[in-house]
Amino acid sequence: MSDALINGLAGAGGGIIAQLITYPLQTVNTRQQTERDLKKEKRKLGTVQQMCQVVKNEGWGRLYGGLTPSLAGTAASQGVYYYFYQIFRNKAEAAALEQMKIGIGDGSVGMLSSLLVAALSGCVNVLLTNPIWVVVTRMQTHTKISKSLPNQTRSIPSDEAILAAAAEQPPYGTVHAIQEVYDEAGVWGFWKGVFPTLIMVSNPSIQFMLYETMLKKLKKRRALSKQGNNGITALEIFLLGALAKLGATVVTYPLLVVKARLQAKQVTTGDKRHQYKGTLDAILKMIRYEGFHGFYKGMSTKIVQSVLAAAVLFMVKEELVRGARFLLTSKATKKLKS
Repeated sequence: MSDALINGLAGAGGGIIAQLITYPLQTVNTRQQTERDLKKEKRKLGTVQQMCQVVKNEGWGRLYGGLTPSLAGTAASQGVYYYFYQIFRNKAEAAALEQMKIGIGDGSVGMLSSLLVAALSGCVNVLLTNPIWVVVTRMQTHTKISKSLPNQTRSIPSDEAILAAAAEQPPYGTVHAIQEVYDEAGVWGFWKGVFPTLIMVSNPSIQFMLYETMLKKLKKRRALSKQGNNGITALEIFLLGALAKLGATVVTYPLLVVKARLQAKQVTTGDKRHQYKGTLDAILKMIRYEGFHGFYKGMSTKIVQSVLAAAVLFMVKEELVRGARFLLTSKATKKLKS
């Protein structure tokens, strides 16, 4: 089994576990990013309060709306990303060694090369998996009307109100979301938000650049220390992953909000302020009608969700890679002995 395949499978496994743990936060964050009702915005509900509100009005299931395609998307995204990341990384390391032979550099991959490797991997990942995330965004932002009767005066509700409250909404699943996207914009609708998403590859690029840099420095410090243990613990990987993701998220969050707005269901009637023709149109309308504050809606929730998810992903991925290599080495040793 190649090192790229090991990293790809380990990344997929780590991504799935991280997604399962943090998905309710992701759902609430997507709703915060796409919220355009000024009256609701003035209430300033916290993340926990919003989660409770979703559970109360729509049920526990809505916190996990779109979980199935999201898990498929996470597995595909992390698998594709880590697979191509390792391939590009190997090529960068080989190039660095070749340069060292002619007296250029020390044979290690520099910060700029690490950034380029992560960016290329991210672009391949985005182009292949964007349709999945469009469907996930639709399912996360789809709201289920509460079954309770409308809040009226103390008078007896009308027959129309009773019938409206009692009516069951049809289930909104993956097939419904796919059909909705296709009906709106055809096949190209599944690549909505791909431009800001391509720019967003700078997020994992910055994340991996910071992570690789901090990991490299920590390993050097351990190697120089007189202690016998030079290994990096799972907790240290967790903390390095969290710090790297925190820095990347703060820098690139506005692009994430624009992407979510474009991928959510577009309002075709009524207020034209909520109708976005493309990335530039969305940016200009958000600046004009919401101010720069609109680009940072739900950022605190995103920081908690993304930092926790990234930390779990890095920790699980490294442990899976270590375990896979140990098993392969053990099997190779047994074959040599036999």
